[in-house]
Amino acid sequence: MYGLLSINKPAGMTSRDVVNVVQELVRPAKIGHAGTLDPLATGVLIVCIGPATRLVQYIQELPKRYDARFELGRRSDTDDTEGTVEDLPDAPRIERDQLEQLLPRFVGRIEQVPPVYSAVKVRGQRAYDRARAGKPVELKPRPVTVYRIDLTEFDYPRFCLDVECGAGTYIRAIGRDLGNSLGSAAVMTALQRSAIGPFRVENAVQLDDITADSIRGLLQDPAVAFRNYPSYQALADEAEQFRQGRPLRIPGADTLPDGRTIAVLDGRARFVGVGEYRPRRGLVPRLVMPDSN
Repeated sequence: MYGLLSINKPAGMTSRDVVNVVQELVRPAKIGHAGTLDPLATGVLIVCIGPATRLVQYIQELPKRYDARFELGRRSDTDDTEGTVEDLPDAPRIERDQLEQLLPRFVGRIEQVPPVYSAVKVRGQRAYDRARAGKPVELKPRPVTVYRIDLTEFDYPRFCLDVECGAGTYIRAIGRDLGNSLGSAAVMTALQRSAIGPFRVENAVQLDDITADSIRGLLQDPAVAFRNYPSYQALADEAEQFRQGRPLRIPGADTLPDGRTIAVLDGRARFVGVGEYRPRRGLVPRLVMPDSN
């Protein structure tokens, strides 16, 4: 059992709940997921099976896209409606143009304070565990990258954002900070991860459709996750050489920057591994997959 499952996570389940469902179908194969979604959220969750679990770090770094809904004039200890929500007394009425004018501040490399109820570690303990135990939680701003934010709906007090961002970005924190910047407050009411890299929600598998009979046919080759990377299609002897940890000399690599990540595929465009280009050594293996023949 080897490959990737792109699943449309249903609301009300944790990412671990989804993994547990799939785990029962693939035992004794290893399994893991790339990019946690809160129970409130739906959308693309990539589950890695067998040797593909070693690719979690690469998939987590792929850009992500979200459709998020918020409500102004309300605040929450979790920054969404999963927590204790209260109305802001005398909340000002916000107009669409006020909100739109603020959005550019939240695009680019920005500093963001994670939600108190988050998986960020504080003194070796998850922030949400400390918060639930009544312990103080002080989180420092962290750099995150937001590539784009579009306001897609506005009907005060509700609005919707289409956000494309990098790893580690908390969408509910964006809504919280927007609300604060407007002299009001905001909570996230719904969230859908619409894409992770090339994986899109409209092509994701429904959890109920994954069965012992169907799962093998639903697995995707890990090459899909590297569609946006430069790639090299290796000959059979080159693929074997790469799997054995030996660098490859590839044509046309002179213009590549030192350290550039390159995906290596076999003659049938199946994933062999990932390497880093070094001008003096060639394409140096960093992670390889076993031959699936």
